[in-house]
Amino acid sequence: MSESTTPGKKGNLTGSARKLKDDAADWHNLILKWERLNDEGSTTATKIVNLGLSKKSETETDVVMEGGRLAAGDFSENLKQSNQELEEECVKLQDVVDKMANILSKMEKMVHAEHGICELEAFQYGEKERAAPLFHTWSTQQFVEVSSKLYDSYKQELALKKTILQELAHTSNPELSMVYLSSWLYQPYTEDSGQLLLESLLLETGHRPL
Repeated sequence: MSESTTPGKKGNLTGSARKLKDDAADWHNLILKWERLNDEGSTTATKIVNLGLSKKSETETDVVMEGGRLAAGDFSENLKQSNQELEEECVKLQDVVDKMANILSKMEKMVHAEHGICELEAFQYGEKERAAPLFHTWSTQQFVEVSSKLYDSYKQELALKKTILQELAHTSNPELSMVYLSSWLYQPYTEDSGQLLLESLLLETGHRPL
């Protein structure tokens, strides 16, 4: 079966070209899902920090005076409620991280599939490689390299998220909590390079006009 080499032309792509174009769309959709989860997780992480700081403030107050009498029962009940809310938010953040891990797994499968396309081309064409690019200018190897870089950046980002998840509820230092929240929201491993790589991928495959 011959493969279309018409840049950006929809509907006529087959074989490797079709797979790579579909992968580019999948990268776009998976990253959109990741960003929505990141926003959701940021909101939840902020609640965890606020609850943790509130709990710390309550536990530092040895007694609560109410009309000259100790309100120890009220204090205990407030602390119990605070712990329950904190636990519920931590479960929500764990769910967000689990969903991100599922997205990363799908990214990894795409990278493996693209490696397979490269191996197939090496078998078909040998050292000469393909006579013309599948789309505009990229070799098939460049698709693998870009996808691998995207995957690696999100893999590092997920590792950071897992660390933040583990530490956030147990951090009593407000400044450190702010660092965790900022790191979660602004995603240091993906923020700049990831978007540039994705846009390059979408341009090359015709999902974005040149």
